[in-house]
Amino acid sequence: MAAKRIRLAQQRKSAGLSQEKLAGLLGVERSTVVRWETAETEPQPWVRPKLARALQVTSEELQALLDDVTIIQTQPSERMNYLLEHPSQVDLVAVASLHERIRQLDEQYDKAPSTALLGSAGQVHGQVKFLRQNATNPRARKALLEVEAESATFMSQLVWDVSQRRDHVAPRAYLDEAIDAARQAREPTTEAYAALRKSFLALYGEKNAQEGAALARGAAEIAKPVSPALTGLSLLHVAEGHAMMGSLKACEDALAKAEAQFDRTHPDDVAAEHYTVNEYNRLVGSCYLFLGLPERAEPILRMTARSLAEKKKSQAITYANLALALIRQQKLDEAGAIMHRTIDAVELTRGGGGLNLAFTAGQELRQWRHEPWAQDIQDRLLALIAAI
Repeated sequence: MAAKRIRLAQQRKSAGLSQEKLAGLLGVERSTVVRWETAETEPQPWVRPKLARALQVTSEELQALLDDVTIIQTQPSERMNYLLEHPSQVDLVAVASLHERIRQLDEQYDKAPSTALLGSAGQVHGQVKFLRQNATNPRARKALLEVEAESATFMSQLVWDVSQRRDHVAPRAYLDEAIDAARQAREPTTEAYAALRKSFLALYGEKNAQEGAALARGAAEIAKPVSPALTGLSLLHVAEGHAMMGSLKACEDALAKAEAQFDRTHPDDVAAEHYTVNEYNRLVGSCYLFLGLPERAEPILRMTARSLAEKKKSQAITYANLALALIRQQKLDEAGAIMHRTIDAVELTRGGGGLNLAFTAGQELRQWRHEPWAQDIQDRLLALIAAI
């Protein structure tokens, strides 16, 4: 399974250019063009005008070509085709194959728009459920429950993202499915992560800080015996819930408990990749922003944004929060520059969190809407709406 920018490659060919010739015109390596067309990387801002001219397209058309990422799925093996026709005979090898497909899609999450992943993820999730419902081997059925819990959690994430965080019903249904499957499989780490994502729906979707903090606290309790990393991540969102409610002491108490989990992490913690110093700092900055302390949020967010180059959706959220911190301190020149970086990051992935925060920052700039620099930002935000 691989990501491809099929229309970008087609446009290159239509312009009569090979990968080598395009690379020569732009002053880059052929491998760079290959990575653009396989959606591994994005063209840097400085090269985009030259790339658009070489491909004979406008800047807006070039962005559409870059946004059009397709997941190329290899044909199912003969064995998988057979098992879909005879699901009672599913075995652990087939389950491992399905698990790997989910993992490959998940790896694409920070690089590709969720719309490009949703179809393939939904297909795999449907296959997992179908095989689990018809499996007769107890070990295979338990393994399928584990994969179903992960795929349902991923589906919730994609569906919510595609809806620009407006639809909370379908994502919550997927998370309930994930929690049920994880409990049956006796996988508390997977259950805790699904429970934590339910808190995201409350915190960022429904804007219900009290419920969000309670759900995150429940996730921390589930994770506590098995995963210090997931416990810490859950406590960060407890802190954010308190920040949304304006409680500085409760927020900082939760942040301190979350930070303490770093001393308890161990190599066998499967959730360790989710709980990093960058993630901790990103949420700390967000907390101080909610608490009305932009001067404390700014240096934390500024440092963190630079460290999230490989996680574009998280970087977009961080840039947007940094822009808000700067706007609220009347640092308008810096805010304008960061807003452009925010929009650059959102254009790459269309992540719902970054997009919503970018528009929030745009609304706070409305009092300067008659300034040319603010009008440029509003024009780019309008272009984002048109492209959704």
